[in-house]
Amino acid sequence: MDLNLSQQIITYFISLVSFLAIDLTWLGLIANKFYKDNLNGLMSKKPIWSIAILFYGVFIFGLMYFVIIPSLSSGSYKTLITRAAIFGFVTYATYDLTNLSTLKNWPKALTAVDMLWGVVLSTLVSLVAYSVAKKLFG
Repeated sequence: MDLNLSQQIITYFISLVSFLAIDLTWLGLIANKFYKDNLNGLMSKKPIWSIAILFYGVFIFGLMYFVIIPSLSSGSYKTLITRAAIFGFVTYATYDLTNLSTLKNWPKALTAVDMLWGVVLSTLVSLVAYSVAKKLFG
């Protein structure tokens, strides 16, 4: 299935809303204490929302371009899951491994958990967007 531009935009926003709901649940409820404990005071009390929104927008653009649109074109859940997991791993590894190599006392446990979270998050968001797009436009 090939999406036209308006369908791609709708799918983008479906992905963005899914990402926000899942990631904010993870960061705000499930793993909040883990991140605070491991970042030893480096974590801001309040995020800079403009930067967070920029990250979310760019990340979802990447998911759309490298994962969701190609997977909808191929019609394959296997392609979707594979691409999503790899995308999540590579993007989160870029951040976490850079921090591990350049910042004093960056926790190895945080690196491992966060990289795994990138895989899970990318895969879940991609599955939601793919499934909804197929129902809406397929």
